[in-house]
Amino acid sequence: MAMKIAAYQFPVSGDIEKNCAHILRAIEQAAKSGVRLLACPECAVTGYPPRDIDSVRKIDFNAVDKAHAKIAEAAWCHDIYVLVGTIVKEECALWDAPLMGDAPAVEDVFYNTALVFTPSGQVERYSKRALWGWDAENFSAGEEPGVFDVDGIRVGIRICFEVRFPEYFRELYKERTDLNVILFYDVSDREDPDRYNLIRGHVRTRAVENVTYTLTSNSIFPHQTAPTALYDRSGRTLVELKPGQEAALMYDLNFTEADFGERGRIIFSDRLTSDKE
Repeated sequence: MAMKIAAYQFPVSGDIEKNCAHILRAIEQAAKSGVRLLACPECAVTGYPPRDIDSVRKIDFNAVDKAHAKIAEAAWCHDIYVLVGTIVKEECALWDAPLMGDAPAVEDVFYNTALVFTPSGQVERYSKRALWGWDAENFSAGEEPGVFDVDGIRVGIRICFEVRFPEYFRELYKERTDLNVILFYDVSDREDPDRYNLIRGHVRTRAVENVTYTLTSNSIFPHQTAPTALYDRSGRTLVELKPGQEAALMYDLNFTEADFGERGRIIFSDRLTSDKE
């Protein structure tokens, strides 16, 4: 199996139209280069609250819907899978609250979500579950498994803080994903090489533990503290973009047979993750 993949890093902001323009240009560039799957950062469409916008309730969701429609059209026109971070708003019924006439009261709930826009027009979804700090203040946890197929290749999705927890990636191992993609919005007001190296270490470890190619995409503004990169099943760096510069990583990925060490990790991982009666 083989697939050309890409990850795009750019200065995500609270300007939805500007973010969308960045993403559309990246889609066009990737499609011209024969890319089948393009990944963009966490909250790439909307910006991340409260850093880019005060709170989720200040987001213009009409503008978000328009941006999603443009990205969906571009994915269809260019025959490419586009994985983007965004924020989704839904209404949730409050069954414990007094009824509004014959219907329950409702409230808005928000999800830190990765959407996969497919060439067929179908949209896949994964919403972040590890919510802490600003995430917990703004979002509800998702429930989706975060696995989709691209031409027979199984792809898993996780978002930012989830890289800290191997259990989220063991779930993907049990789903037999061929490639895992992690969307980041991991930035700082100052350069922080220690954090950058720490997060990179987490990503490489998740790749090694699960014997799975792992692709990442991050925002670059103001200072990038997680990589946009691709690692092989043994944690080796296949390609990594220079932090702080807008660019698209592109790579022809061949899913070769596991080597000796990788086969050993697969055997013991299967034993450790097998369901025990």
